[in-house]
Amino acid sequence: MKKKIATTKVLFVCLGNACRSPMAEAIAFRDAPDVIEASSAGLTPLGRIEPMTKETLAKNGFSSDELWSKTLLATALETADLVINMSGRPKEMAFKGMDKVEDWLVQDPYGADAQLYQRIFEDIERRVGELAGRLRRAEWRSSDGENSKTKGTGEQA
Repeated sequence: MKKKIATTKVLFVCLGNACRSPMAEAIAFRDAPDVIEASSAGLTPLGRIEPMTKETLAKNGFSSDELWSKTLLATALETADLVINMSGRPKEMAFKGMDKVEDWLVQDPYGADAQLYQRIFEDIERRVGELAGRLRRAEWRSSDGENSKTKGTGEQA
């Protein structure tokens, strides 16, 4: 019987929670629900998801139905296992004293054309995929202590 992989609560944060972090949330929700429990928020939320964000997600086969622009709350930070910072502000400034923050330097597409939104989407999709892969490998290595040495080398058991 295959063990269920534990999910990691990942909070994607950008400035307005209108473009980048909702994209990441939608991608993680569809492509990595086995390892990522995704949510998103903004440092200064715009109050809506940008139409071009919705169009880009739809064009790539992702739903935006469950997305809305949210304020970053202390409770969200506390309950997250990992915070992905796409705000453009260094984590040391935006998330003082937190060690569970990872900076992703992702250009803000707000107000840009469809081509830039698509490039940003592809960048975020790649990054979410890499994060999911890291989480799957970490869970795989830690799920069976008996073979941990073999699993740590990247060899297939």
